Amino acid sequence: MARTKVLLVQDVLDLGEAGDVRVVAGGYARNYLMPRGLAILATRGALKQAEEIRQAGMRRRARERAHAESQAALVRGQRLLFGARAGENERLYGSVTAHEIADQLSEAVGFEVDRRRIQLEHPLRDLGIYTLELRFMADVSAAFQVAVVREGETWTAAEAREAAKAKARAEKEAEDAAARAVAEAEETAQEEAAAEEAEEEEE
Repeated sequence: MARTKVLLVQDVLDLGEAGDVRVVAGGYARNYLMPRGLAILATRGALKQAEEIRQAGMRRRARERAHAESQAALVRGQRLLFGARAGENERLYGSVTAHEIADQLSEAVGFEVDRRRIQLEHPLRDLGIYTLELRFMADVSAAFQVAVVREGETWTAAEAREAAKAKARAEKEAEDAAARAVAEAEETAQEEAAAEEAEEEEE
């Protein structure tokens, strides 16, 4: 398949930045890059524009980054509260989705939040406080918190529940550590007793 040398006039994910010269499959250049205005043929005349295109791309990226940083500053530290129905085991009768989180976050910060940029592997199905991340660009993101509580509860109730869970975990870990220590002590005592018996038999 014929290869074509192109000059990127826009940043193209996984290919390069504006002003870069790349050799790509002819069909990719003809059917995708060039019709969308992402690249032009790398002729001698076009290559003279490469530096200008590169500088324009750098300026555009700087603007986009500044915009992303200002939006990230608004998102950082946000605390969203979701009331839901849940069973005794703290499992929800449903879930809180990225779509719902994006809608509430959009209201809180005053701009449209794309749910696909929220780093959430699966919908939230348990009561609790979750720290999530909104990715604006490869190196610009902002963390915010979501509390899922029983209907009518407040953020304070969510924090109290988390504190109780942490305390229960700590107590369980302490019990497990104590049980391990006892088991190890018994094992050591048995080994010592066996060693003494062996010595007595040798005598």
